[in-house]
Parts: sequence; structure tokens; C-alpha cells
Amino acid sequence: MGVYHCGSRAVQDRVGVRDLADHMGRAIGEGIRPVVAAFLELQPLLVLGAADPVGGRVWASAVTGAPGFVRATGPRRISVATGTSRTYTPSGADGPPPADPLAAALATPGTPVGTIALDPRTRRRVRLNGRLRPTPRGFAVETDRVFANCPKYIQRRETYETVGRTPGSPRRGTELTPEQREFLAAADTFFLATRHPDGTGAELSHRGGDPGFVHVASPRTLTWRDHPGNSMFLTLGNLATDPRAGLLFLDWTTGRTLQLTGEARTRFAPDGERTVHFTVTEAVDTPAALPLCWSAPEYSPANPDPTG
Repeated sequence: MGVYHCGSRAVQDRVGVRDLADHMGRAIGEGIRPVVAAFLELQPLLVLGAADPVGGRVWASAVTGAPGFVRATGPRRISVATGTSRTYTPSGADGPPPADPLAAALATPGTPVGTIALDPRTRRRVRLNGRLRPTPRGFAVETDRVFANCPKYIQRRETYETVGRTPGSPRRGTELTPEQREFLAAADTFFLATRHPDGTGAELSHRGGDPGFVHVASPRTLTWRDHPGNSMFLTLGNLATDPRAGLLFLDWTTGRTLQLTGEARTRFAPDGERTVHFTVTEAVDTPAALPLCWSAPEYSPANPDPTG
């Protein structure tokens, strides 16, 4: 698989950053370096994105556990111990909440998956993409893309603690409730899952900003500005060829997750500003889905003014 496909190239050319993208693309490798392996073992959270193997809808989800639940177990393999119990313990790990939309994908060998290990304490993140293989303790990913991103738009959260929570029953709907719209409008972070145009790969990216950077236009529509990043346009390139996408919003205090699936399209203004418009097909809202309780955020100095 090449670094870029036709969708990414089209966006790079439209923005005029092909040369810069070629330079940045040299940082993408297949192997897991020792510094990345050490970083993974310190993390209590892994976010992942994939397409449902039956309906093809794209979703993003999260798994958590005591540091060490994600480990590099080969030069191109990570193993994730999700366990079999829904109760978090210091020696184990939580899998996706009951009825998580990605449950079938995580049980299907060969599923293309994108992952992000993000540490709010240091504002570091690593993306690892590849093919999933179920294991007796969870799943493994044979990586074909491994690379780090800059700390732009990551909110610093200094500490976390684990809380003994029992996930609530997921609430499903085809549009956002008034309370969910307020939740999204107050968010400072979300994760965006997309798929490659030929179905051979998946990407998961991070989006961040001051509260208000996500605009909820209607019960089925939300938008956000695409801030300048690494110029590779892996995510927008995927959307240029296949608009299916999944969003994951976390409540960093209560552990609530709000997962959205639908279609996302990018609009380019004459002044070069890019805005992504997302149409909700389905929403899954799970109270207390994750056992992590993070401290209050220190917003990234790179965040643009959400009202500008």
C-alpha cells in the first residue's frame, strides 16, 4: 500500500501542499520503534476506528485498561488485552461497552483498523493502522502504518484515576437529542474514523479545539473547521472518495461515550478555509462506558478562536 491514494493526492493538490506531504509521508513506517513501544505500555486508553463488517457503517470506539494492556509484541504487532469481564480491575482491561457498534469488527479476522494511542498528560499521540486478528485475551493488530503526530489541538489533562463503573445501557437514535447537542457543543475533543476508498485500510484521527469548535446545526447535522495539520490529508483524502465516517466523543470526567456514524463531506471556501459537514445516520450514547476520570483540561495554545 502506498503512503497516499488518489483522494489524499486530490486534496493535497487542491491546497497546494503535495511537496510538503511527500516530505511528511517519509515519517510513516510499518515497524514499531522502541520509543513507540515504551509509549504504548504507559497508556490506559486506546481509540480505534473501523467499518462494521456487515453493514459497512464506520464507527469509532475506545478500549481501556491498566497501563500495559496495549503492548508491542512484535516488530509490526500490537496486542490489546480487553479481557472478558465488564468490570475494570488494575490487572485487566475493559473492552468496548456492551452492544458497542464495533464489537463485530473486533471479532472478525482481517478487519482493517485505525488506532490512536493518545496521552493527554504529555500531549503525545501515535497512530497505528493495520489488520486486526482476534486473540483469546482480546485482539492484535498487524501494523502497516505507524507514525506520530504533533501535539497541536490536544488538550492537556494532567492526571487520571480509575473508577469502578458499570456501563449503562446504550441509548440509540437516528438524530441528536437536545441534551446530546449541548454535549457536542461543549466538547473540546473528538476522534474521527474513515476508511480507504478500496476498503483495504482504515484511518483514525484526532480533532480538538476550544469548546464551541463543533457546531451543531440541526438534530442530524454538525460541522467543524478543518484546522491546519500535517498536510498529509489522510482523513480528508478518505472522505473525498468515501464519505462514510464515525465520530467518538468522550466525557473525560464521567466516562460517557457518544458514538456517531454517518457521512462527512468537506467544503472548500474561496479563501482556502475548509469545513467538514457531518450528517448523522445513527447515534449510540453510553453512560459510564469508560472507567477513566481525567482532570480538567488545559486548552492547547494552538486552538483557534471557535467564534472566528
